[in-house]
Amino acid sequence: MFFKKGEILGTPSSSPTRKKNNNRGVLQISLPRLQEPPVSGETDPRTGEAEEGVLEISGGTEPRRRTLANGNGCQGVPVARPSVATRAKLETSDESVGGMLSHLLQNILSSLNPARIGKAAPLRGRRVTKTAKKGKASQGRWNPGRIWGLAMVASLALNLTLVVVLVVFVYKDHGGGLGTCAAGAAKESTMAAAARPMVRYKEDMPAGQDIAVSATSGTRPVSKDSVINLDHGDPTMFESFWRWMGDRGSIVIPAWQTMSYFSDVTNVCWFLEPEFGQEVRRLHNLIGNAVTEDRYIVVGTGSTQLFQAALYALSPSNAFEPINVVSAAPYYSSYPAVTGYLRSGLFRWAGDAYTYKGDKYIELVCSPNNPDGSIREAVLNSEAGKTIHDLAYYWPQYTPISSPADHDIMLFTVSKSTGHAGTRLGWAIVKDKDVAKKMVKFIELNTIGVSKDSQLRAAKILKVVSDGYELPNTENTSKLFDYGRRLMTMRWEKLREAVKASGIFSLPEFPSSTCRFTGERTGTNPAFAWLKCEKEGIEDCESFLRSYGMLTRSGRHFGVEPNYVRVSMLDRDETFELFVERLSSVN
Repeated sequence: MFFKKGEILGTPSSSPTRKKNNNRGVLQISLPRLQEPPVSGETDPRTGEAEEGVLEISGGTEPRRRTLANGNGCQGVPVARPSVATRAKLETSDESVGGMLSHLLQNILSSLNPARIGKAAPLRGRRVTKTAKKGKASQGRWNPGRIWGLAMVASLALNLTLVVVLVVFVYKDHGGGLGTCAAGAAKESTMAAAARPMVRYKEDMPAGQDIAVSATSGTRPVSKDSVINLDHGDPTMFESFWRWMGDRGSIVIPAWQTMSYFSDVTNVCWFLEPEFGQEVRRLHNLIGNAVTEDRYIVVGTGSTQLFQAALYALSPSNAFEPINVVSAAPYYSSYPAVTGYLRSGLFRWAGDAYTYKGDKYIELVCSPNNPDGSIREAVLNSEAGKTIHDLAYYWPQYTPISSPADHDIMLFTVSKSTGHAGTRLGWAIVKDKDVAKKMVKFIELNTIGVSKDSQLRAAKILKVVSDGYELPNTENTSKLFDYGRRLMTMRWEKLREAVKASGIFSLPEFPSSTCRFTGERTGTNPAFAWLKCEKEGIEDCESFLRSYGMLTRSGRHFGVEPNYVRVSMLDRDETFELFVERLSSVN
């Protein structure tokens, strides 16, 4: 419930006012009029503005506005607006607070009726004797002390009743306990947050302060009749591992933190969060898949932005024509699209590195290669040429780690290393400082830095991964790369069995080698299957599999013949199981 101006509980303006009518001696009580609050999202009739959760309060003659959680203490009584369902319930229930208030007001009014307080008041024009006037003067007039006492009782009863109503509204609509002041609680919460570290983990937060996050994936549950979409590389197979890890990878970031554009102004990459940079170096040193000493870390919104930043940094700014960008076929299908999307005057897509003739170029080397999983090296070796190494899949769950990679520019991403594609975060390890500065400049112009929240979340994720191997007495279930390698090995075994049962497809073979990280001899289990249709008469493998309800990506997107398709191996278990079952029945 809301009050009009001058009707705050506990202020003199809310006390009953006395005024007399034409009947002398009859007291009338003017009680505060109750006003129905606007439903959340409606227009306030007093201001003409749509407001939510805001209460207009006036003390004396000076209006004030205050939200329920502004941290200014408990001045007045903050009132929460009830929802439509709550209002309907309170209005229709016989035992509702509104009903009890109505009964109480009637009782107060009836108790103040002169007929019940004493004898009826004398009517105008009634003739009385002088003796009667003297003897009954006290009966014909109100006793001021008694009147004031009754008024005080009525005011107290009304105030207590309305306080109960307010508490019920706050309790029902906000889940708060009795005796809780929203403004004071917000102030204490802010003061407590200021004394804590920058990032608080979920288990450190008081109950009720974390927001529920829905598990959105953008995909529908699969069934026997579902069309299976394996065109993309969405790494949802890692969900089971992170569910098992529970809250170990969770963080809570107070609303007043990570607000500045800047993270570390002393760093070449001024928007790189120090915690994320430290965990990146720690993980690479643990796995042994990249050299990080005396290198610069540049963070980006996914490796795609870093790829564009690297092209910008390596392109001559004073050239008469754009520099050519090439990659050995089959190459990652996004390379031509991203390179030519903006039609830059600095660089342009020039196709297959095997067929390129020229001295100046930028060669993109993806190793392990997307789509076929092979280990790659640069094809061209001109002194005027430059290279960018895309190492998104150089992790133990996909391939044996043979040695630490040491190249001028190396790109990595959390999408394929830990499975957190939705975090949209990648990093580059850069050898040359000037190149790193130009990459940072591109990101500055493109997105004015990179999300701090994503970096802090990724830092926590990488920390959990490293802790799983470096902390003592850690159970095997907390080792991400062991989990990923076992799962990928089983999936590739099932896929090869399905291909053999069908008899019309083929897959590449990979040699086994010793992994420096595990110390074991392991095979290669790429994130994608490079499937070839061997059946005579099938020229378009993508269309052929589509007719069986399986969506894949045609080889023509990778610079080769359409009898090849790329198939994602990273989807959820139920999707993958349905895929191999359906593939084995194709003949």
